[in-house]
Amino acid sequence: MTGQRRRFGSLRKLSSGRWQARYRGPDGRSHSAPDTFARKSEAERYLALVEAEISRGRWLDPEVGQQTVGDWAGRWFASVSPHLKVKTRATYESLLRTKVLPRFAAVPVSAVRPIMVAEWVGSLSASGLSPSRVRQSYRLLSQIMAAAVANDLIAASPCRGVRLPRMPETEPHIITVAEVERLAAACREPHGLLVQLLAYGGLRVGEAFAVRRRHVREAAGVLVVAEALSEVGGRHSFDTPKSHQRREVALPESVAGELRRHLRDRVSCEPDALLFVGRTGRPLHYNSWRRTHFDPAVEAAGLVDVTPHDLRATHATWVADAHGVMAAARRLGHSNASVTTRHYARVVEGRDAEVAAGLGEARRVARSEMWHADGTDGAPTEKPGADTGTHHGGRQT
Repeated sequence: MTGQRRRFGSLRKLSSGRWQARYRGPDGRSHSAPDTFARKSEAERYLALVEAEISRGRWLDPEVGQQTVGDWAGRWFASVSPHLKVKTRATYESLLRTKVLPRFAAVPVSAVRPIMVAEWVGSLSASGLSPSRVRQSYRLLSQIMAAAVANDLIAASPCRGVRLPRMPETEPHIITVAEVERLAAACREPHGLLVQLLAYGGLRVGEAFAVRRRHVREAAGVLVVAEALSEVGGRHSFDTPKSHQRREVALPESVAGELRRHLRDRVSCEPDALLFVGRTGRPLHYNSWRRTHFDPAVEAAGLVDVTPHDLRATHATWVADAHGVMAAARRLGHSNASVTTRHYARVVEGRDAEVAAGLGEARRVARSEMWHADGTDGAPTEKPGADTGTHHGGRQT
């Protein structure tokens, strides 16, 4: 074996005939290239690239990137887990255990390549996993790899340029006020009131299940949305709403009146008393509530394929149509109005003609005021060329 001294790093020809490259890193330690090279020129090129990375401040310790995805994912999850909602934490744990780690647990972080990620995504889809679950799995791996980049384990994430399965386009079922009233009337009390809070307050189901007496400002007819009930493995947990934002929602007076009667007749005087509970006095279970109360009421009201989530989308559509998308976003607790339009609010059919009529009426009023300001009565005489396509100066006006 022979060695060669250089300005940066050193080369050594091994007895096998291959070349080994070594260098001293910014950390003061000696490092070897992860592989040997068949030709001296390849080893020299490797050292030149390392030297350039060091001079630019982009050098990464190659040994750090050798830790496996399984080890790094464990460290990452432990660091973020305390900040996750219970349901999100359970979802991440399940995806790590069943989707991510079976493929990548033993692979060094620095060895994961975009093609490997693409093949993995393809295999998940081919196994029959839903597009939503495939995308969730990919996003989780992407977060893990982004954290590896941020912690200087690797220079770039391999989760890039990967085609993900398309999500099926499902439109929410927007219903009318009359249909909401039929649905609420078909429910046994107090579940009709719960339907009204979903439709006229725009609450998420978990938010409605978590409303307590202290969250109701009776005199003002306002609900304070401060908690949400989630369910994992049949066990309940209370947390902040999905957006982490506390918000206040004003209710129509008729709904607020029914809410006051419900508080008076059915709810304990304790400030933390839940407004809606099951027969045992415990928080409602979503699947049981749908099976026992909501779905039978949908059928009794003569409706088809209406879900509790459709009531929130219906509320968003009503509010956006009458008061603008920003008002709808605020009531739904969205920090970005694009979320409201993308997932909830929908165009109400027939509104375009009403919009045109409204603009025409506004124009008529403005022109009338202009005529009176000129001291004339009635419509002005048509000016030459106005809206007639008359040419002036060689061009059409």
